[in-house]
Amino acid sequence: MSQTAAGTPSGIETTGTPDETVPTIEHWIDGASVAGRGERTGPVYDPARGVVQKRVHFADVADVATAVEVAARAFETWRDVSIAKRQQIMFAFRELLNARSGELAAILTSEHGKVLGDAQGEIARGLEVVELACAMPGYTKGEYSENVSTGIDVYTLRQPLGVVGVISPFNFPAMVPLWFFPIAIAAGNTVVLKPSEKDPSAAVWLARLMQEAGLPDGVLNVVHGDRVAVDALLEHPTVRAISFVGSTPIAKHIYDTASANGKRVQALGGAKNHMLVLPDADLDLAADAAVNAGFGSAGERCMAVSVVLAVDTVADELVAKVRERMSRLTTGDGTRGTDMGPLITREHRDRVAGYVDVAAADGATVVVDGRDPQVDGEPGGFWLGPTLVDRVPVSSSVYRDEIFGPVLSIVRVEGYEAGLDIINASRWGNGTAIFTNDGGAARRFQREATVGMIGVNVPIPVPVAYHSFGGWKESLFGSAKSYGPHGFDFYTQEKAVTSRWLDPSHGGIDLGFPRHD
Repeated sequence: MSQTAAGTPSGIETTGTPDETVPTIEHWIDGASVAGRGERTGPVYDPARGVVQKRVHFADVADVATAVEVAARAFETWRDVSIAKRQQIMFAFRELLNARSGELAAILTSEHGKVLGDAQGEIARGLEVVELACAMPGYTKGEYSENVSTGIDVYTLRQPLGVVGVISPFNFPAMVPLWFFPIAIAAGNTVVLKPSEKDPSAAVWLARLMQEAGLPDGVLNVVHGDRVAVDALLEHPTVRAISFVGSTPIAKHIYDTASANGKRVQALGGAKNHMLVLPDADLDLAADAAVNAGFGSAGERCMAVSVVLAVDTVADELVAKVRERMSRLTTGDGTRGTDMGPLITREHRDRVAGYVDVAAADGATVVVDGRDPQVDGEPGGFWLGPTLVDRVPVSSSVYRDEIFGPVLSIVRVEGYEAGLDIINASRWGNGTAIFTNDGGAARRFQREATVGMIGVNVPIPVPVAYHSFGGWKESLFGSAKSYGPHGFDFYTQEKAVTSRWLDPSHGGIDLGFPRHD
């Protein structure tokens, strides 16, 4: 994820005097919009026009404490709501979200810039996790062992933690919150969600929809802001767990700080995802996949393919096919049917564009330069067209850094072993893919690649909701992945009960250590 995915200071101006000419996005606490006591606000841009369309209130420490206190009070009653009732609310939320996904997609496009089709796809993947949360009874039941010792039974209970914090990034303002809060709430917890300050409206929209579905006030709360709000969540003693998706440096900060404060932590970090193309691969399929995975959502995906490892014997042909497909892509306003929208902010656009200069200086070949694109949109938008850089040396920062934009690098390798070595040497281990028609090579790859999510002729191997999402190495801090079985394990704590119901034959005193006879 990007360096500012958690809402840390990023050069975006804040002020204590809101612009009254644009609407202000408020916090959502105890089932209502709340301005809070924090005086700072930040701009929310329309990336396709390059103008401030809204402002968002930033929470101070006291605002976060208020939200946590509300969530703690709500937990005392929500934890005792029956499984059947919680399940009914999740089913109702699922139906509302499915019926009104167009509203949410429009919000995503207006604040993030991704095209409407991509926004709908994001919602669909989040909806999968909501559907998983509807199956909560099967994931939160315990186990029972009868007569482990004469007249004694042992069974386990899965119980909620309490108040949990969710900190989500700008690039998936709907999907990532949906990875976490439905499972947390279905399992009986209450939630304080801190979305990215760059595109915060989706979080409030989801909270309102949960209320409409029947969720009691205070179970899901939303606070906006930057690092002040983040650190307040990490350090608050009542918050039992933290779920986070963002860049590697921030993920490490989240993990270290929350762990030091005695919390469970899901901290998913950044990525540099490779796609290895072997000589026997279907090069048309590989070229399509490289373009789709490299430039979807303007490359602002933690699972984007940013590096294609092309075996020398097919590299020239593959680059030509990728370049031809790129020539057909359109860039512009996401509401106009274009293929790719703008980047999230001007600062981020300029940072990503700077890597094209770095590539040339490091000896790479800029095959397609997207710095001055033809766009179907306003000239002030944060535009950067699809960019292709060939013969990138692995010593270049273009290869080493998580660029998080529409820059696709080609690294040429001698063969399978050389490509695998590069993948395994990476400090990240989020996702990777191999394109081949050789089953033996594919089987070796899935065993030998030190990466958490593997694609075989699939460029973006994001698991379905009933499996869990998460990488290895610096792409995941701790061991807790998101959603799937890991999600339910994370948001519940197990209690073991050893039980004996006395009968008329009991009696006697025995001071010896208990044994299972």
